[in-house]
Amino acid sequence: MSDRRLPTIHGITADDAGGPYRVEHLDLEFANGERRLFRRLHGRGHGAVYVVPLLDEDTVLLVREYAAGLHRYELGLVSGRIDPGETPLQAANRELQEEAGYAARDLQVLRRLSLSPRYMSQEADVVLARDLYPQRLAGDEPEELEVVPWRLDALHELVLREEFSEGRAVAALFMAREWLRHGR
Repeated sequence: MSDRRLPTIHGITADDAGGPYRVEHLDLEFANGERRLFRRLHGRGHGAVYVVPLLDEDTVLLVREYAAGLHRYELGLVSGRIDPGETPLQAANRELQEEAGYAARDLQVLRRLSLSPRYMSQEADVVLARDLYPQRLAGDEPEELEVVPWRLDALHELVLREEFSEGRAVAALFMAREWLRHGR
């Protein structure tokens, strides 16, 4: 951790057009006296989860889902927002049931990741899900998601696939693989 003093916030104004983010303008003064106006996207809600569901110690379950931002189907991890009153572990198990048709008996938060901390406040918990069993909940997806098993020892192939491009999913898989190898 740096011992550098954080900038002083002299004021925050917001452009609130609704939706999942609010644009905030921060009037900042740095320790050296320089003053700047920064913009950030401030997320609404209670956070998000990225779930690494292990079918067995060598196989993760991915889902193929429509990605509106890229207008294509994208292969990725089970993920979603944390609803009011839910813990990250409860949200991870719910999303796993909604998106992949499995629940987990063993869930563990590995760590929290940010998306673009220089201009966004959004963070997500990476959750490792083990001891899976079939269990489906109705979700908000407009179509059933395709579940794709992928071997952890083939992550080097997955990250080169055009349809697998979401940065936090890439990071979460490598973190889970390394935790399984060294941290448990």
